[in-house]
Order: sequence, then C-alpha cells, then structure tokens
Amino acid sequence: MLEATAFWIDGPGVGALRTQSLDAPGDGEVLVRTLHTGVSRGTESSVFLGRVPESEYQRMRAPFQEGDFPAPVKYGYLNVGVVERGPDALVGRTVFTLFPHQSAFVVPADAVLRVPDGVPARRAVLAGAVETAVNVLWDAAPLIGDRISVVGAGMIGCCVARLLNGIPQTEVTLVDVDPAKRQIAERLGVRFAAPDAAPLDRDIVIDVSGSASGLQLALETVATEGEVIEASWFGDAPVPVTLGADFHSRRLTIRSSQVGMVPQRRRGTRTTKDRLALALRLLRDPAFDTLLSARSSWRELPDVMAALARGAATADGVPVLCHTIDWEDEA
Repeated sequence: MLEATAFWIDGPGVGALRTQSLDAPGDGEVLVRTLHTGVSRGTESSVFLGRVPESEYQRMRAPFQEGDFPAPVKYGYLNVGVVERGPDALVGRTVFTLFPHQSAFVVPADAVLRVPDGVPARRAVLAGAVETAVNVLWDAAPLIGDRISVVGAGMIGCCVARLLNGIPQTEVTLVDVDPAKRQIAERLGVRFAAPDAAPLDRDIVIDVSGSASGLQLALETVATEGEVIEASWFGDAPVPVTLGADFHSRRLTIRSSQVGMVPQRRRGTRTTKDRLALALRLLRDPAFDTLLSARSSWRELPDVMAALARGAATADGVPVLCHTIDWEDEA
C-alpha cells in the first residue's frame, strides 16, 4: 500500500492536506509521482469558496474529482508528473494528467498524455489553460487580418491572446483594468489597453474577464453585427448587462464558449484528448513562461488557495496568472 498527500476543500474557504492510501497499479494503469500542479485561479476559487451552482454540480466535476460539491471535495485538473510504474513505454516519462493536487496517484494509462520534448515540466501545467484557449478559438473562428480584443488578461485571456497572435496580420489587444498587465502583453507580442482606451469596431471580442463590466465593454467595442465570445464562468454570481441601447440595432451576438465540449464544427474530427495533445504541442512556445508568475511548496497550498480566493493579485509585485505548486520535495 502506497501513501500520498492530497489537498481537500473541507468547507467554503477552508482547505487541508490529507494523507491518502493508494493501491498498486494494475494492468493498464500507471503510478505517477507529481512534479507540479497549477491552480486554475478563477474556477478553483469558485470551488474553494463553495460557489458552484447546484445546477452545475455534475457538469463541473473534474475527471478525477473525489467527494461532491460543495464539500468535502478534492478538485483540480492541472497536474504534471513522472510515471514511476506502468507500461514500459511510459515509465520515466513526464506526463500531463487532469488530476487534482496530490503528490502521487494511480490512473488508467490512457488518462495520461506524454509531455512533448521541448516543453519544460512546469510550463506543461498550462496545458489545461491552453486547451481552453484552443476551444475558444475554435468557437470564435478568427480570420486572417481580423481585429480582435481579449477582455481580461488572466491566465486564459493571455493564452487566447498568444494563440491569436500567431494568425497572420491579426491585430490583437489585451484589455485589462490592471496597468501592470501591460508588460505581460508586451512579452506575449500583443497590444495592451485599459478599458477606457479599448479600441472600437473589433471584428471579434472575447470576454474572459469574469465580470459584468468586462462583458459590457465587449458589447460596446465589437463592430456592428460583430460577435462577442463569452468565455468567463461566473459561478452563481448574477451578471447584469445592458441589452437595450444599440444592442439590437447593431445586431450584436453573444455566444458562450465552454471547454467541457468540443465545438460542433470540430466535434466530428477532434476528441477532447486530441485537443489536449494539441495544447501540449503548442506549449513548445517559450512565451508561455510569462504566465508562470508565482510558485509555492505543496505545504503552503491551503494558505495559497485561500489567498487566491480572497483576490490576492500579485506575488512580489508581479501579477499572478498561473500559481504553480511544487511537489518534488514531498516526503
């Protein structure tokens, strides 16, 4: 019998580390020793604070979640580790798994994806965020030369902006209330604007701000007959937005994007596993290291999660995008 350390949410705003027993891997299974996990700040803060609407309890379940919403629950899905036991082709390989914050675990071998050569292990925790960004772009269907704004320079917004920047002659602007995000936008190769200076007449506006004001700004800055892609998840928070004024006369469209399902236009040719493998390949781009803004030991995880849920925005003066948890010294 093996043992592992796992992070559990015991109640709204309360987390704890627990010891769990693991069975030895059987045929077709792997034992993974975790190197790094990442905190998906928006979603995990909502889960940590008990703000998952009851109607979403099933749809919001993580692939290897234990427990039920609101608590106690073990939640998370950004895990990079090394296979210690399993098929010869995987032993010793660095893999990404949609697994919660835990020092070691046993899963079916087909639940892990090898991290490609050229992708450092810590950067690979961004696979879930880049996968979400891929889904957003499949929904948005941007064209060469489009003028696009991304409202909200969080982890997902920055991933979306970086991928958009690879489309020839696109003009991509990250819009955020925090002026410190300008340096992040510059490192990603895109423009930056404060909300009051956001460019107008955008062909597409993608909102990942998680705020009603962000969605409203998206409606105000998209071109006539343009489309706003709403990629935020608001949990149980009401979202007031003005659908009067020129919303109808300009024939605007709001369309949701959610990573739980591959968009219809790709559903016949791509699986969720294909999408995640694509995200891992895209992480060969070193610009994504810009998003790795803070790191902590696993021992600090309960305090880190509480601080992020309270809205802690900086670490040593740098805006927090992806906060990674180091497990290599777990003992």
